[in-house]
Amino acid sequence: MSLIECVPNFSEGRRAAVIDEIVAAIAAVPRVRVLDRQSDAVHNRSVVTFVAPVEAVAEAALAGIAAASRLIDLNVHRGAHPRFGAADVVPFVPLHDGDMPLCVAAAETVARRAATELDIPAYLYEEAARSPERRNLADVRRGGFEELRESIAADPERAPDFGAARVHPTAGAVAVGARRPLIAYNVNLESDDVELARGIAGQIRERDGGLPNVKAMGLALEDCVQVSMNLTDYRVTSMVVALEAVRSRAAAAGVYVRESEVVGLVPEEALVDVARVALLAGGLSRDQVLEARVLDAVLET
Repeated sequence: MSLIECVPNFSEGRRAAVIDEIVAAIAAVPRVRVLDRQSDAVHNRSVVTFVAPVEAVAEAALAGIAAASRLIDLNVHRGAHPRFGAADVVPFVPLHDGDMPLCVAAAETVARRAATELDIPAYLYEEAARSPERRNLADVRRGGFEELRESIAADPERAPDFGAARVHPTAGAVAVGARRPLIAYNVNLESDDVELARGIAGQIRERDGGLPNVKAMGLALEDCVQVSMNLTDYRVTSMVVALEAVRSRAAAAGVYVRESEVVGLVPEEALVDVARVALLAGGLSRDQVLEARVLDAVLET
């Protein structure tokens, strides 16, 4: 039995009752285990992580999308993070080598059913994309709900993969994908200069010639600015490397890093990598992590 991870992002980070109801809808599907939920009021966004057997993971994702479509109105939603849907992004992530095709199949199922059962236009991205132009989530979601509402019918390039060429009046659209594990990693700077954060993001992201496997954008928060990153392969560019890239560029402008944060769950090996650098312990391995060895022993029994 293959377990699949799903990490839906919902456009609500302020109303606890709404987030509770969405998570409850996901958790109500048999054999689903919700592992984590994190909400950010400034971004006005919540990230939920759950795992389920392949037979249940699509059903649970669809339950979350349906709940979000009832409870979130993008016409009144405001937040720092880009979005074009109430259930904005729904990625499926393989936990075992060889399971990516299962994730692609789950993405296609959810996208099709979101369109036919909920009247929400759906876009496939990353490994599930049907064209190279749809692989990058930022390209799929560009302009957000407001721009898509105006262009979806007029511009053939914005036509959804499933559903009619019109946004749901309150829930917008949904991007459904299949991808490798990534780390959502943010660095907050002691500054109110959002152009500085955007400039640093442009320098370090892969598409503009920066660090490989890094997506980045600069955002204004309530009392500082943030370089918000997705590390799409932490084995290529780690959190340590990403932090230093931001820190050095901010320092050149006379600005210090206030703090950094990880959003959602992070692979164990990525934390071991951080410890290797912080402790100058290049030989440190997962096999030296107590809980990892205990888990291995349990799984072997």
